[in-house]
Amino acid sequence: MLKSLNKLLLTSSLAITLGFSAVMPSTAQTLDEKIVKMEQGLEKEFETYFDSDLATTNQLPEEMAKTLARMGEATNTTPAVLWAMPREDHLHLVLITPNGEPIARNLYDLPKTKVREIANQFTRSITNPRRPFNQRIAKELHQALIEPFELEFLQPTGIDTLLVCMGDGLRSLPLAALHDGDHFLIEKYAVTRIPAFNLINHEYSDIQRGGILAMGASEFEELKPLPAVPIELETIVEQLRSIKPAKEEWHELSLLNQDFTQTDLQALLTHRAFDIVHLATHAEFMPGSSSQSYIQFHDRKLTLEEMPKFDWNQADVDLLVLSACRTAVGDSEAELGFAGLALQLGVDSAIASLWNVNDAGTLALMGDFYQELSVQNTKAEALRQAQLKMLRGKIQFEGDRLLLSRGSVVPIPDDLSSQIPPTKDLSHPYYWAAFSMISSPW
Repeated sequence: MLKSLNKLLLTSSLAITLGFSAVMPSTAQTLDEKIVKMEQGLEKEFETYFDSDLATTNQLPEEMAKTLARMGEATNTTPAVLWAMPREDHLHLVLITPNGEPIARNLYDLPKTKVREIANQFTRSITNPRRPFNQRIAKELHQALIEPFELEFLQPTGIDTLLVCMGDGLRSLPLAALHDGDHFLIEKYAVTRIPAFNLINHEYSDIQRGGILAMGASEFEELKPLPAVPIELETIVEQLRSIKPAKEEWHELSLLNQDFTQTDLQALLTHRAFDIVHLATHAEFMPGSSSQSYIQFHDRKLTLEEMPKFDWNQADVDLLVLSACRTAVGDSEAELGFAGLALQLGVDSAIASLWNVNDAGTLALMGDFYQELSVQNTKAEALRQAQLKMLRGKIQFEGDRLLLSRGSVVPIPDDLSSQIPPTKDLSHPYYWAAFSMISSPW
């Protein structure tokens, strides 16, 4: 009795501290039903946007908890799934940990309009590296999304990986840059954004087995050039070669400019297998239907609506990387396109950026990410480690060279030198928080 009373007092104290009007979890059965309905609503939202039948599984909350435990054992991680759903009059949060019961929190001081306003303000505040980092807003968002569960559930169970499913108004939030006053979120957890738990792959495959198709364009007729693309493609292939044991070499193919066409991609995906497809080119997630969002090839734009026509499954693609994306902040359709990228293609995972990071910053993160990918247990942890290295100054520019964290040196061509930050410092969230893992973290 005393233990239950202490737990109730602790929860009530947290509610007062964070300004909640109602935080007590619903009864287990009612909450299970609500989670199922919430998942079905998310699935319908993405199916309507992509005009496709997407759902392949229908796990109940108890099964989700078992899946998290199983995937954690397979990857030596401790994952949890967190839903953050803005409602008209409150923010609805649900957490499931490995083999755990679902826990819900409702924040009635954060209606949908306020959540969207704060999230958009935060995202815009870090898209310019000349602006000081706004820790106040970052802390406010961390307090709303993470703190309701952190002390009581995340820390005691040793959670190190968060699968975050966000509703309308939050899907373009740069989660890695949330801040608790002492640490960024990425310093505590590997983070991936998911469209819905039942819309991601629940199996683990070792991406280290080796095969990458690296394609891109540095020159465009109507869009601004991307001078770092040739060195980016060369660098990521070289990093994979340098880390992989000689007896387990990566099989790579790199195509640039005139060879970067939709016809070439289709032919390669049809006849060869690749674990990773890396596209270094302009990509835009735009307002409107999926036909408005696109990836720019050398010959023409490929819309998000058209992307399933390629044989991604036949090529056994596990990870798609888009290194030069931009998403219309605050637009519901653009956010659906971004969050559903891997889902639309049928690949397990994708990495894309929320805003255009300058060429030097992109080169730094991508170069280190591919080093980490060969040594970390999960894709999400590889991205996290690359982001941490940038944050902590372990990736830096020295004259006309880029020094990666594991000792590799990348020469910087003259036409890219203007992109190097004057301070040569990449710790500002502008350089690393834009890049997001989408769908499966494994």
